Amino acid sequence: MATLRDIRRRITSVKSTQQITRAMKLVAAAKLRRAQERILEARPYAYKMGEVLSDLALRSPRELHPLLAKREVPSNGHDRDAVTNRKMLVVISGDRGLCGAFNSNIIRRSVEFLRSYQDDPEISLTLIVVGRKVRDFYRRRGQYAVRSEYAHFFDRLAYSHAAQIAQDLTQAYVEEAVDEVHLVYNEFKSVATQRVVVEQLLPIQPAPVPEGASVVEFIFEPSPDAVLERLLPKHVEVQIYRALMESLAAEYGARMTAMESATKNASEMIDLLTLQFNKARQERITKELLEIVGGAEALRQAGG
Repeated sequence: MATLRDIRRRITSVKSTQQITRAMKLVAAAKLRRAQERILEARPYAYKMGEVLSDLALRSPRELHPLLAKREVPSNGHDRDAVTNRKMLVVISGDRGLCGAFNSNIIRRSVEFLRSYQDDPEISLTLIVVGRKVRDFYRRRGQYAVRSEYAHFFDRLAYSHAAQIAQDLTQAYVEEAVDEVHLVYNEFKSVATQRVVVEQLLPIQPAPVPEGASVVEFIFEPSPDAVLERLLPKHVEVQIYRALMESLAAEYGARMTAMESATKNASEMIDLLTLQFNKARQERITKELLEIVGGAEALRQAGG
């Protein structure tokens, strides 16, 4: 049975932990506010650019730009060394833990995506990992080819980080090292809710045409080549930047929720330990009183 000193030490330890979790919650709340403002401002621009590029992809021949090219699957695997489809997955996690299931959900979803193709000999898989948690996970496994690793920049996230990642994956696509590029990241929905999203980034998908509708041709100025050359790389950078900001805001929301829950659990544990301490102290006092009464009674009988 724990002594009073042991219980007192546990209460002190839990109170110290509670102070840390409360401070982490406040820091996450402050950072979340700024990150939430950034993503809410960036979403309309990113979504509209996606719509515009989908319309351009619908009305433009795919041979006009390499990022529009949709690779045809060869009739036999010998044309590409028995590999007919090269997929790249860009996985975005956080650099730190203590944020609930934020990182584990991303890792689990990326593993599900990879496992769904790994048994097909005609499909090769390549990774770009963003964030220390997912980087360390795939380093330990060593099962999949990792093209690039990016980490330790979320505290100072800037557009240049997205541009660097976008340049890396577009170069791989233009050089035909990959045929498809997919993103997996946590989308920020609210402080308590994050949604794991898997979406195709390349090749750019044309906008769907409603049944019976006609496709209106665009007039390009100065030329289709010049417009696509400027917009398509920009589109990839913007979508990567949006995914990074979504992930950052979602991480802060998850950490704030996790630290709030940890603080609450610490309070409950302190109450339980305090009750246990008071009960043990009362039992000790009662025992000492009984010993005093017993000793006095023995003295009285000896004197009588």
